[in-house]
Amino acid sequence: MTNTPPPAGGPRRPSDRLLHLAVALFGIGILAVVAIFVTPIVSDSSPGLWLYCLAMLAPVGFLLGLVFALWSGRRAR
Repeated sequence: MTNTPPPAGGPRRPSDRLLHLAVALFGIGILAVVAIFVTPIVSDSSPGLWLYCLAMLAPVGFLLGLVFALWSGRRAR
């Protein structure tokens, strides 16, 4: 018997979902920050409050990414 690795298309671990969520939230937050700077250039209006609220997702996604890194880097016993 040999030890073979599991197939590549195997089930995902729950921690993979945390990484995907962190990347998605961070990406949405960064896009909102870019939109905040582009809005006054493109139009004469100021960015809406909802855009500033979306921009707060960037640090949330970053913190979730740190949690994922610390959680996945833990040694298995």
